[in-house]
Amino acid sequence: MLELIKAGGWPMIPLLLLTMAALAIVVERFWSLRRERVLPPGLGDEVRAWVGRGKPLEPSHIESLRATSPLGALLAAELDVRHREREIVRERVEDVGRHLVHRMERYLNALGTIASAGPLLGLFGTVVGMIQMFLGILDHGIGDANQLAGGIGKALVCTATGMIVAIPALAFHRYFRGRIAGYIVDMEHEAIRLLDVLDESMGSGRKQSG
Repeated sequence: MLELIKAGGWPMIPLLLLTMAALAIVVERFWSLRRERVLPPGLGDEVRAWVGRGKPLEPSHIESLRATSPLGALLAAELDVRHREREIVRERVEDVGRHLVHRMERYLNALGTIASAGPLLGLFGTVVGMIQMFLGILDHGIGDANQLAGGIGKALVCTATGMIVAIPALAFHRYFRGRIAGYIVDMEHEAIRLLDVLDESMGSGRKQSG
């Protein structure tokens, strides 16, 4: 492995940095996007039961709910405007949901950039290696054909490394986007179920959306 890195030359340095950055992002996103961290089991049922009892909702309880998880933040935002019309509550849920999506997609743009930049940096390293090789030929002649083939092989190391960096980065980028989309669907479902409970507990004073 060390020999391949040496063969690629200095363009391998940014490729190795991209590799470490991509690995750090993937590990961090796997940790932050665990299902029990985003959608704690039973939280929706607990909040609906809490609202269904008809007892006054203390602001401190709502703030505690908001701090638990993204799902808790969405349900807390819904409870903040529980006395308003249904359409207003839905708009608040949508607004908060967009902010939560942005927060859950943290670092994913960087991961997508790494997936795009990896092959380009690899190609750049290969071009640099080929230029150096042909300049050597210009100064010293072709010499041994085997040595020439070896030089071309070394130059292509950067291209291969760029692909090795880019393919997993692209795969994980798509995977995390899909996971977040699934979470959003589940969170919207929980918000709608809570909205139905709020309608029942608060009476029919809230206008129904068409």
